[in-house]
Order: sequence, then C-alpha cells, then structure tokens
Amino acid sequence: MPLWKRNLFACWFGSFTTMAGSSLVIPFLPFYIKQLGVTDLPGIERWSGIAFAATFMISALVSPLWGKLADLYGRKLMLLRASVGLAVVMVLLGFVQNVYQLVGLRLMLGVVSGFVPAAITLVATQTPREHAGWALGTLSTGTVGGTLLGPLVGGWLAEWIGFRHVFFVTGSFMFISFLVTAFFIKEDFIRSDKAQMTERQVWNLIPNPRILIAMFITTFMIQFANMSIEPIVTVYVQQLVRDAAHVALISGVVVSASGLAAVLSASRLGKLSDQIGPQKVLLFCLISSAFLIIPQAFVQSPWQLVILRFLLGIATAGMLPAVNSLVRFNVPDAVSGRVFGYNQSAQYLGNIAGPILGGQLAAGFGIHYVFFFTSILLFANGVWVKITSNRLERSEQTTRAHEYF
Repeated sequence: MPLWKRNLFACWFGSFTTMAGSSLVIPFLPFYIKQLGVTDLPGIERWSGIAFAATFMISALVSPLWGKLADLYGRKLMLLRASVGLAVVMVLLGFVQNVYQLVGLRLMLGVVSGFVPAAITLVATQTPREHAGWALGTLSTGTVGGTLLGPLVGGWLAEWIGFRHVFFVTGSFMFISFLVTAFFIKEDFIRSDKAQMTERQVWNLIPNPRILIAMFITTFMIQFANMSIEPIVTVYVQQLVRDAAHVALISGVVVSASGLAAVLSASRLGKLSDQIGPQKVLLFCLISSAFLIIPQAFVQSPWQLVILRFLLGIATAGMLPAVNSLVRFNVPDAVSGRVFGYNQSAQYLGNIAGPILGGQLAAGFGIHYVFFFTSILLFANGVWVKITSNRLERSEQTTRAHEYF
C-alpha cells in the first residue's frame, strides 16, 4: 500500500474519533449541567449554549496558529499534540464538579483541537494530484461519520454507563487515535524557509488570493446551510407529525439523513472532481443545494423532509473535498497548514452562526424563511464562485498568451 494511502486511513480513523468525541456530549449536555447543580430551565438552556459554543469559538481562533506550527514543525506532530490533548481534556471533563469547570474545560477542548485541519493538510500535501479529490473526499467521510454517530452513541452510552463514564470512554478512544498516529503515520518533514513568513508575506506568496477568500466563505456557507435547521428541526417535525410520541426519533432521523448521505457519497464525488475538476463539482453542488433547500419549506410529511435532507447531504458531500482540493492547488506546501487552518476556522464559525441565525430567523419570521434565506445565500455563493473561477481562467489564459508571444 502506498504511504499516502496508509496515512489517509490513519488520519480517517483519527478524524472519526475526534469528531465523534467532540459531538458525543450533545444529547446529554443539558442533563449533565443539571447534575452539576443548575436546576432552573433558563439556566440550563443558557449554560448549555455557552458550553456548546465555547469549543467552536476557541477552535476558530486557534486553528490558524496550529496550522502555522504544523508548517514549522510537521503535521504529524500536530496530530499527536491534538489527539493526546483531546484525550486528557475529555477524561478531565468526567471529573468536573460545577458548571464553571465544565465551561472552562470545553474552552480548553477548543484550544487543544486541530486534528482535522492537520489531517487535511497532511493528506492534501502527500497525495498525488490525480488522487487528491478522492483522498480528501474519503477523509471527509470520517469527519462527517464521527459527527453523525457521536450524538447517537453518546446518548446510548449515557443511559448505559452514566454521564461521567462517557467522557472516560471517549478519552480512551482518542488515546487510541494518538497511538495509531504515532505508529502508523509516517512523515518525512523538511521545514521550508517560507514557513516562517508573516501573514502578509504568505498572502503575497499566493498567486490567486481571491480563490482562497471565495473558498473560506464557501466553507462557512456549507456549515451554515447544514446547521441552520438544527435549533428548529424538532419544532418543524412537530408541525408535520401527528404522533407526538415519536417526534424526537423522527427529528433524529431528519438530522442524520444528510450526514448519512454525505458518508455514502463524499469519496465518489471526490473521485469525480479528480476527473472533471473540483471547480465544476463545487459549482454544481452549490446550485443543487440551493434548489434542494427550497422544497423543504413546503413538505407535508416528515418523510418528505427526510428524503430532501438526504438528497441535500449528497450535494453538500461534494463541496468540502472540492474546496480543500482548490485550496491545495492554489497554496504552496510550505504554508498549506496555516491556510487550511483559516479554512477550518471558517467551518467552525459556520457551526456557530448556523444554529444562532437559523433560530433567530425562525423566531422572527417563521420556520419557512430559514430555508428561503439559506437557499438564497447558497445560490449567491455559487454565482460568486463561478465569477471568480471565470476571472481566474481568463487571467491564466492571458498569462499563457503573453508567455507564448
């Protein structure tokens, strides 16, 4: 097996365990906060939101820093740092005695994060260009699969072994990820002088910074579209179903449908981007997603919503691998870590903005407007990506013509 492929599978396992562990607490976080002494409902809701958002906010701030260190000291070292750091913090979360300690450790969880962007950087820089789309698509299935299964496994484990022991189990799996990284990932890292450049020098080094800005915003929009329905899905399903006893189950199916579709289709769409180009795949997926979101506002049954969310998951599955491929092709290897770190920050911000803005839109204008607003943003993003790609192609054609004459 080629080295790049072995590293890909090891990074896949680490990404899966990391994202599963990060999302595993979601189903029982309010109950854990109640167990820590917060008994009034408004207080539980407030602290749940703070504890949930804290990790993503700090991760968004530190991702470029860890990316820069990956360029300076190697991607494998950042994978080891993140996996052992996450393992330690997860175990400590099982010992907290009050909500302040919980929020503090959730902040620390964001500080030590960075496994996924380091894994993306390692895979992107080691994989041959003709296989980059497939490799990045395969890697994304680990990330999406962990995010999908984490809440399901977390809820089951919480009932079986108790809240605190869930953190111990999660920490153990993250330590296994550390061992897999240590023994199976190989990297012959040679630091380039470019890795020590300032941020301004890095941007001057990049031939087409407009492409990168477009990719960062696209990454944000992908996560915004995926997460905007999160705070309102139970309410929406409740409007569609008569049997209130199964609202929670059906809501879980609705949320999971897009994630399942992404796991099944991401590597195939990544392979397609290797054949026809990531720009075409990204543009098609953006426009398809914009149109698939609109009918979700008019469904008459929860199963219609499940089908549309599944189709949306197929469309969104092709986006992030295509974005990562375009970033990879437009950034020198020596500074790719910090650029992928910026892209990961955009993704974390989408995780935060999606639920917040989705909930506010639903409260202020009605649930249906969440779908309309998200669709408009995705369509506008697709148009912008098309215009940016056309400008890039014209610039490259002009450059080649000048070189010819």
